[in-house]
Amino acid sequence: MVKKNNFNRFFIVIITVVVVLTFLSVIGWANEAENNGNYGLWSLVPPILAIILCIILKEALVSLLIAVVVGTTILNNGNLWTALEKTANILVEQVADSWNASIILFFFLVGGLMGMIFFSGGGQAFLESISKKANNSKMAQIFAWLGGIVIFIDDYANSAFIGSLFRPLSDKYNVSREKLAYIVDSTAAPVSSIFLISTWIGYQVGLIGESLPEGYNVSPYFLWFKSIPYNFYSILAIIMVGIIACTGRDFGPMLKAEHRARTTKELWAKEARPLAGTSDLKVANNASSNSMNLWVPIILLIVLSFYFMWASGGGSSAESFSQAISDADSMFSIFLATLIAFFVAIIMYLMQKIATVAEIMDSFLNGARMMVYATLILVSAWAIKAVCDELGTAPYIVNSLEGILSPLILPILTFLVSAFIALCTGTSWGTMGIVVPIVIPLGISVGTPLPIVISSVLTGAVMGDHCSPISDTTVMSSTFAGSDHIDHVRTQFPYALTVTLIAVICYLLAGLGIPVIVVLPVGAVLLYLLIYVFSSISAKQMGITFPLEK
Repeated sequence: MVKKNNFNRFFIVIITVVVVLTFLSVIGWANEAENNGNYGLWSLVPPILAIILCIILKEALVSLLIAVVVGTTILNNGNLWTALEKTANILVEQVADSWNASIILFFFLVGGLMGMIFFSGGGQAFLESISKKANNSKMAQIFAWLGGIVIFIDDYANSAFIGSLFRPLSDKYNVSREKLAYIVDSTAAPVSSIFLISTWIGYQVGLIGESLPEGYNVSPYFLWFKSIPYNFYSILAIIMVGIIACTGRDFGPMLKAEHRARTTKELWAKEARPLAGTSDLKVANNASSNSMNLWVPIILLIVLSFYFMWASGGGSSAESFSQAISDADSMFSIFLATLIAFFVAIIMYLMQKIATVAEIMDSFLNGARMMVYATLILVSAWAIKAVCDELGTAPYIVNSLEGILSPLILPILTFLVSAFIALCTGTSWGTMGIVVPIVIPLGISVGTPLPIVISSVLTGAVMGDHCSPISDTTVMSSTFAGSDHIDHVRTQFPYALTVTLIAVICYLLAGLGIPVIVVLPVGAVLLYLLIYVFSSISAKQMGITFPLEK
């Protein structure tokens, strides 16, 4: 019956898409673009279609590819054959891009490295070393949360390390994969976007500096630094993970997932397709019980990531360590560090006579193989972003709402618009690049303090990125946590909306002149109360009692 329903849904979707493509072919919508230079509402079709198809089909890859084809059809006067050719070209371009290629190689390399670490016995030794303290699902979640805060240098590195390291621990205590993906996702970009040293700083500060009008003599770094306390969504998202981990009071689809995992020990839903695969990684017959087999490669990876970013950002010639990190080629630096950690791990395991080179490489391939499906989704997500760039999706959204301005409303409106753009395009950095140059002059003209305006863009972009099924960081969180991608998006969405509601209230209070040192505690208290209320309502509706763990 389930398979029949899935077939019916897929059949309806295909018929709908065929009708849309036929309609586009007949009317030739690109003529509108030739006349006025933009695609208007049609620029929203690909991202919205991708999101809707992901929800209906529960299959991210097919949904993204269909949306890309529809987008290229709009770009090519409704000519389907030309659109298919352009789709193929766009996909190839995404893989050929040096930044994207670094991410893809990093995906496979870090997946393979985790396979090797597991094979060596390092993963099991790590679990044993912390099992005395993390001896239940609550502590497993708290440890993952704290680990996500500690790995602040980069959101990609955060997702890879925390998801891979804590997945065995969360599995041991029956924490759902959806929950782990949420913890990973909510301590990746939110953490990296507000810490003083991270790969995000250079990009954000650079955007601020480029957007300031001539004669406005304020340091861009100072404005960014002053905006940190006003990044309400990012800060409260991190706090929310801690509240839920400590109290165990989930709600909505996440409560259902957690109840399933605790009562049936099913870490994912029956129809789920975990991005990192479901097959167990192998352990060597001569595996060591030394946790250094895990920690040496991981610590080396982190330390070298810092060093290579510092070196690529100017090293000792830079004004400061923070400035060097800001100017770094971050993705290549992390990839290079991972490559060195990979070779060091091989030497370590060979010296301990754990296995032969061939056996170690088999474990590497076993780990890397689990990244194939996630990589295909990631490339497709980049492709739809490229299509949205050509259609002018983000500028259309911004220009449509540009006239609704006031000192009090501007930060709230900017936060919501940035979130919507990031949701539709799947990129927080792209959203920042589009909105920051627009809102800084607007903030100056209407008299809104710039730190508040800047923060509303930066944290709004993170919010939309969290909710978007076509976001690369969302895909990475699903991948390294071993969660079904759509299930991760579906269970995280209510949590993101809850934080969004409180963030809007915080911007309203800040706009009324209440000091941020007061606003943040008030926001945290309101967040705790909402979590308690929502969890109580959900538990009552589902017939579940707290705590889940007796």
